[in-house]
Amino acid sequence: MPRLNNFTYNLTAPKAACLFWLSLKGMVNRFLKHRQVLVEWAKAIGISFLCVLFLRTFFFEISPVSSPSMEKGLLTGDFMFINKLSYGPRLPKTLLSLPFVNQKYYSTLIELPYLRLFGSPDVERNDVVVFNYPQENEYPVDHRSYFVKRCVALPGDSFRIEKGSVYVNNEATDDETLLQYNYHIKSARLLDSAFIEHYQLREGGRISDNNDYSFTLTDALADTLLSKTFITSIEKSTEAREMWDEFVFPFNSHYKWNVDYYGPVRIPAKGDTVRLDSMNLCFFERIISVYEGNTLELKHDSVFINGDFSPSYVIQQNYYFMMGDNRHNSQDSRHWGFVPEDHIIGKATRVIYSSDKLYHTGVRCDRIFKRIH
Repeated sequence: MPRLNNFTYNLTAPKAACLFWLSLKGMVNRFLKHRQVLVEWAKAIGISFLCVLFLRTFFFEISPVSSPSMEKGLLTGDFMFINKLSYGPRLPKTLLSLPFVNQKYYSTLIELPYLRLFGSPDVERNDVVVFNYPQENEYPVDHRSYFVKRCVALPGDSFRIEKGSVYVNNEATDDETLLQYNYHIKSARLLDSAFIEHYQLREGGRISDNNDYSFTLTDALADTLLSKTFITSIEKSTEAREMWDEFVFPFNSHYKWNVDYYGPVRIPAKGDTVRLDSMNLCFFERIISVYEGNTLELKHDSVFINGDFSPSYVIQQNYYFMMGDNRHNSQDSRHWGFVPEDHIIGKATRVIYSSDKLYHTGVRCDRIFKRIH
């Protein structure tokens, strides 16, 4: 140890302080260097997120098909491409909400009125349309679940169903190659799992010990099965005329309608003046009070809107009638009425990806980029 005036100096402490300072300085320099990189990464991620959000809001979106209501056109496990430019981008209603997350994460503190770029949507008959589910009153329109159905009738159309077939303006409009119905099948032998898988019978099964079955089939597949020698009979399961289904819109026993015999009914169009009375109010009650935001009361067979006696009402937006291609296994306009214009999101145009989760056969390569008709 060095000595000075008989004193001994301990250099361990100064060395440690010097090393600590040098280490701290190095850490600060590294932090400043990495901070710039982190800032650049944060900017890039933020810009990418905003671009994706912008594209998703105004241009297109990819969404899964989670029910069989559109088979055979769309299968459970398909991921469909939603073109929002087809009908004009719809501005968000709730500005304060978290994107890409659960319906619950939003605030109604700031809400915009309905506005769609490029005017009213130019929906065509038989388009496959994606829209917000009209029955979810507890959520704002733009936070309601996605539904996909076929638009079978436009505003101003006269619509009816006869024995399961759709007629618009008194003309048959169905493309039977796309539609499915429930069929009752009588077989001389057991229809085993190999038979069911071979013909891709996704819904239904055995209903008695006498080899009676109920399956959802296209008319073409029904004809194919009937040609088998062990199939003794096939009959479409159609409800009888005048058999009232209380779960079918407009939920009024005066209109004895069911899913196979429905209407005639005129689809409401913007600007229509409709007469109101106690008999037909069931068609327009939800339009007036829920979709168009008025108060509605029925007093002694008289209709009052916003407190005023109103024998008639002017419709404020266009409405559409939507149905699933799986006609006997679809919750659609037959069950909850007309779909308002402001609920329409876009047009389903292509299948982007598809995976068979029923028979566990993996990716359906033949459906990837398949056009939706």
